[in-house]
Amino acid sequence: MSITGLDTFDKTVHETNSWLASLADHLGFAERERAYKALRATLHALRDQLGPDTAAHLGDQLPILLRGVYYEGWHPSSTPARVRHKEAFFRRVNAEFPASSGLGLERVVQAVFTVLWEKVEPGEVAKLTRMTPEELRDLWPRVARED
Repeated sequence: MSITGLDTFDKTVHETNSWLASLADHLGFAERERAYKALRATLHALRDQLGPDTAAHLGDQLPILLRGVYYEGWHPSSTPARVRHKEAFFRRVNAEFPASSGLGLERVVQAVFTVLWEKVEPGEVAKLTRMTPEELRDLWPRVARED
């Protein structure tokens, strides 16, 4: 059964739901809205750490619906941000997904990185881990760090 009447849109809704379900499962969330907010906040923080070309390559790996979320509010001319420490990255995530949500931000970021590792092409994940500030590399799944 078609949701939208367009195969492309139905596919992106299905893929986006798959991403959100995976993240909700990793975080133990019952509601996908919390998973969406965690994913959005972490993707924005990660995107802003990357140079425009790498950020665009990551955007190409996302389902169309998430791609729009990812690019929302992006100012490529001000990237990459020169954040080198976990705490600064977590502050950026916290601005969109407050720690008061009941989980530590490290766990949230780790879960999003795990979903990226599950869903994005391995070569792209390897590039992302290398471009992630050194203090954040331990938050990627071990397999991603070994590539």
